Formats: sequence, C-alpha cells, structure tokens
Amino acid sequence: MLLHIPNVLTADELRQCRAILADAPWLPGQVTAGRQAALVKDNEQLAQQGEHAKALRQIIVPALDRHNLFFSAALPRRIVPPLFNRYGVDHPRYGNHVDNAIRVNNELGQRVRTDVSATLFFADPDEYDGGELVIEDTFGKKGVKLPAGDMVIYPGTSVHRVEPVTRGHRLASFFWIESMVRSDEQRRLLYEMDMNLMRLREQHDHDDAIIGLTGTYHNLLRMWAEV
Repeated sequence: MLLHIPNVLTADELRQCRAILADAPWLPGQVTAGRQAALVKDNEQLAQQGEHAKALRQIIVPALDRHNLFFSAALPRRIVPPLFNRYGVDHPRYGNHVDNAIRVNNELGQRVRTDVSATLFFADPDEYDGGELVIEDTFGKKGVKLPAGDMVIYPGTSVHRVEPVTRGHRLASFFWIESMVRSDEQRRLLYEMDMNLMRLREQHDHDDAIIGLTGTYHNLLRMWAEV
C-alpha cells in the first residue's frame, strides 16, 4: 500500500526542523546504503548519531506517535530511528534500488524487518526542481513530491528512486517500520476497514452493527499480529 499521510508535523514543528537543518553538517550518503544501492546513490546525509539528527528525532518520533492515520496504516511494532538526507545539484539523485530487508536500531540494539518504508518531506515542492520519489510496485509506477510536513509510506519491497534535483535542495527524513502485521495485503485490508469504521461512527450513533464490525477488525488484528 502506498499512502500519502498529510500534516505529520505541525507548522511549529516544521519550523523547528528546518531551523536545525539550516546549519546541519552534511556527509556523503553512501554510509547507509547496501553494496548494490551504493552504486547508484549520490546524496548527502546527517551523521546518524550526530546532535542535529538527535534533535530532529526528538520532534519527529512524538509526531509519529500521535498520528492516528500513520498508526492505522503501518501498525508499527518497531521503527528504525529516522535518518535525514539532502539532494541538490552537486549530489542530485538516488537510482533504482530496493531497501535492505533488515536494518539495525543502534539505539536499542534491535534488528528491524523493513516492512514499510517512509519519507517525510521538509522542503515544499516549489523550493526545488526534480527530486520526485518514484515508487514501482504492484500498484504501478508513482511519482511522489509532497508538501513540507507530509509523509508517504510504501512497501519496503518496492523498487524506488529519487529523480535528479536540478535546482534548490530536497530535504527529507527517511526510515523504516516493522509492522505488527507482516503482510502488506492484510495491512491494507485492516486500514480500509478502520477508515470505514471511522466514517460509520461519524454518521451513526453507537449501535450493535458498529460494535460487531469493530470486533471483527480487532479479531483479524489479533489473528494476524505479531507483538
């Protein structure tokens, strides 16, 4: 499932993040790429354990925790601490690649299965040319370039790339989620059921049918979840 999640960051949180990024020390991005991906990767990243990255995570992680749409779609069990990258004219692109199946959360010493990939944008589309995140999967090929503060999530199994940036800078956070529900198809079904239940609750008073459907949702989650 590919999903646009709007307003992950508030306007104030976005201002804080951009202020931190304004004087951030950027390093070659190949440090987090696998052997194959490093051949097509030309961007910049913040040091994973640097002070700038730590300060940004203190803003982003609570924002993810409170976002109901993100939880419903990803059903997160573990999250790799967010990383941060920059694309510009000098380091403009990341060619076709697939993310590593397993990442390590160095802060907790945990291995994390990358069921879901995520990109959170810090720069608005009119601040740079190019830089579309192009994702290829069973849903076809989709180019993504979202407003600052918005995020896209998509299956970690997808082939994807970042098109060359020809003006300005594309600033983003990227990270991976191990879901409680490993199957992308099962997660999608649960997400669609959850969204329709929310609509029903808005339109109708609390009744037995809504209680029954809510029970079906939780029983499916109980059947499929790994916790």
